Amino acid sequence: MYRFTTSLVFAAATMVPAFARADVGKADKDFMTEAAQGGMAEVKLGELAKDKAQNDAVKKFGDRMVTDHTKVNDELKSLASKKGVTLPADLSSQDQKIYDDLSKLSGAEFDKAYMDAMVKDHDTDVGVFKKVAKVAKDKDIREFATKTLPILQSHDKMAHRDLAGLGTGHKTM
Repeated sequence: MYRFTTSLVFAAATMVPAFARADVGKADKDFMTEAAQGGMAEVKLGELAKDKAQNDAVKKFGDRMVTDHTKVNDELKSLASKKGVTLPADLSSQDQKIYDDLSKLSGAEFDKAYMDAMVKDHDTDVGVFKKVAKVAKDKDIREFATKTLPILQSHDKMAHRDLAGLGTGHKTM
């Protein structure tokens, strides 16, 4: 009887992670996918800015995107692994188009287009992360969004400041 009970306890303990994974709903998985793609785009675009930007503030912003989003991306990968969610390995088609368009620019034209893209992106991201921090069904995903939100808000503020420092407003890319 002891062996049977021990086997049941072991079986139940090893099944808990499988049940935990099943709890991640579609909206939470979609958020994780979009956050992963957005984070990858921030890193790739930041690397491009470090290479192509003319303005020092834009170069520094790009460097900050690489540093901060690499760390956030690693945290998201860890969370996804814990939840049994497979994250994409490639940029979204929209992010790839932005990268391709920016890679064709140089100098002040690149600086303005990159910072404009960063303002738009971070304006959107802040709104999404605020919402997810409140409504995600999964507690760990809510906590991830809550923890990441101040970083994105800081980026948004810097992007607006740096874009204004270039002497331009929003433009559509």
